Amino acid sequence: MTPIDLAASVGFDLPEQYNASRLLWDNLADRADRPAILHDKGAWTYRDLIAEAGRIGNYLLASGCAPGDRVMLYLEDEPAYPAAIMGAMRAGLVPMLINTLSTDELIRYYLQDSGAKAVIVSTAFKDQFDVPVIIAGDSPWQETPSELTEYPTRRRDMAFWMYSSGSTGKPKGVVHKHEDAAYTAHTYARDILKIGPGDVCFSIPKIFFAYGFGNAVTFPMAVGAASVLLSERPTPARCFDQIDNHRPTLLFGLPTLYTALSNDAGIDAVDMSSVRLCLSAAEVLSTELARSWHERFGLHIIEGLGSTEMLHIYLSNDDALQKPGSAGRVVAGYSIRLMTPEGREARTGEEGVMQVMGLSGAEYYWNRPDKTAETMREGWLDTGDRFTRDADGFYFFKGRADDLVKVSGQWVYPLEIEWALNDHAQVRESCVLALPMADGRMTIKAWVSAVEPSETLRAALVAHAKARLLPHKYPRIIEFIDTLPKTGTDKIDRQALRAREETI
Repeated sequence: MTPIDLAASVGFDLPEQYNASRLLWDNLADRADRPAILHDKGAWTYRDLIAEAGRIGNYLLASGCAPGDRVMLYLEDEPAYPAAIMGAMRAGLVPMLINTLSTDELIRYYLQDSGAKAVIVSTAFKDQFDVPVIIAGDSPWQETPSELTEYPTRRRDMAFWMYSSGSTGKPKGVVHKHEDAAYTAHTYARDILKIGPGDVCFSIPKIFFAYGFGNAVTFPMAVGAASVLLSERPTPARCFDQIDNHRPTLLFGLPTLYTALSNDAGIDAVDMSSVRLCLSAAEVLSTELARSWHERFGLHIIEGLGSTEMLHIYLSNDDALQKPGSAGRVVAGYSIRLMTPEGREARTGEEGVMQVMGLSGAEYYWNRPDKTAETMREGWLDTGDRFTRDADGFYFFKGRADDLVKVSGQWVYPLEIEWALNDHAQVRESCVLALPMADGRMTIKAWVSAVEPSETLRAALVAHAKARLLPHKYPRIIEFIDTLPKTGTDKIDRQALRAREETI
């Protein structure tokens, strides 16, 4: 089986000459006056968005960019963002979607690594750059023609980049092809979301995040649906305002975001009746959070798993069938195998490291042949994640292949303990890490955001973990914390917690 075989199995095909900007431009014929973007500053129709994308593409070409050149996009989730992505690709340029919480050092690294020829930034970020930038808020392209001829790219040409989160070493430039976004819309968005032109998508995760890019940009464009864009930080109050004002039908979040929404006082006043489906990815969703959300709103949170390298979700539960704690079953159009240390495929119930194949997969990291060879092998992406698969085809995450530590002479996966703590009714969220002690041994520490912290709860959590797991699998140290630090993609920032204490 190859990625091409998998694509054929789900009826996916594109002409050899294909440019991903057609996801937007194909709406001009029949859906030009339908809403494309809903934002605090107003609504944009598809006609508006296409015209803006055309002006941006023409402006970049007139400014000296040539087909194949990279363009860094450092933007809030605002109408200019999807317009810049699509306009750049239609002009044959390669937009780079960059995390807007990047440090100055990382920004310099992205510019040097990519050789970007232009940078478009939101007004709030202009002072972070010591190179000339195009400020989206100034709209310097407004006098530029809106008619933009599609550059004749091929479906497998380089289309856009994202950078991996860089949990170890420098972030890696993940290079995606023109066919990739269309493939994720044909597979996950069609089969799991069952998205249609009447849907309104609200992705709380940002566009620079591969998950958010599909949710907010390519999925709605593929069918002529609308997308709610929220600039700046997505606080619970601002998210509730968007739900009340724009009435989304599809709500995309992460476990940490659903936790923040659930714990906010405003949750009792929000009207969630427009939402038909809630989606979650990137981290394991606790069964307690899923249960309480369903009790409150009558909505299941549909959990899935994807990656920047695969562009979107390839394992998912669905509204009709799900299992608590599972990342779901294989999305049609993808293939999964679990490999044991002996190099064979794992049997049902046996742990193995997950490898995934699909047409949307990146084929290399920019300027990183070493990491490419390590991760991408004969069409398979090695995720480094350990899973088991049950008899019904549901996959269960068991941790990273490299996070096993020995504590008190016995092997422990800290993530197992974290999941157990998260299923306690008094725990909002937690993070569990193995940390070195002064004498070189390892211990387990948990940071816990609790409803009502107390010494009684501390003891109860230790007992809870011991009862759920083997007796030696419990946190030796529990620190109560108001809120856990988050990364730019709203995952728990484990590195920040680890950096706070070198040894215990």
